[in-house]
Amino acid sequence: MKTTAPARKKTASAGAGGGEGSWLLKLALRSDPGLLCAVRGAVERLTESLGFTAADCRAVTRAVDEALTNIIRHAYAGAPDQLIELAFRAAQGPGDGIPGGLEIVMRDRGPAVDPEKLCGRALGDVKPGGLGLHFIRQSMDVVEFKRANGANHLRLVKYVRAPNEAVTLAKR
Repeated sequence: MKTTAPARKKTASAGAGGGEGSWLLKLALRSDPGLLCAVRGAVERLTESLGFTAADCRAVTRAVDEALTNIIRHAYAGAPDQLIELAFRAAQGPGDGIPGGLEIVMRDRGPAVDPEKLCGRALGDVKPGGLGLHFIRQSMDVVEFKRANGANHLRLVKYVRAPNEAVTLAKR
C-alpha cells in the first residue's frame, strides 16, 4: 500500500523548547506486548505524514518498537499492566540547513537505570537478542536517556534527510 505524505505544516511552537501545545501525538499504553502493533502503525503513519523517506519511516518505527520492547522486558520485567507514555512532536533542525524532523519522548516508571549499563552486545556475538540498543542508535540521530521525577525518560530524534552523523548518547 502506498500513501502520499500531506504537505508539511510549520508550527511556531514546535521543537525542544515548545510548550504543551507543540505535541503532535501522545500515547499512554499498558506494557502489554500485544499493543506494540498499534504503536508501530501510528508511528509509521506519523513519520510518513512528516515527509520521511520509506526507509527512515521503517527506521524510526523499528527504534520505537525496540525501545518499547526494552521497557517492557527490562523496566517492567514483562509485567503487562504498567504505564508507558510516548509523546511525539516536530523537532527543529540542528542548523546548517538541516531540516526539522521528529522528537519522541518515552517515559516509564520502572527502576532507575544506570546509563553506563546501556550498552548492547557486540555485533559479532551471534545469538538471539541484545541488539535493540544497536538498532535504536543506528536508526536515530539523537538518543538521550535521563532519570527525572521518578521516571526513566528516553528521547529520540530523527531529522528528515539528516546527514550521516554519529548518534549522540547524552547522559543527563
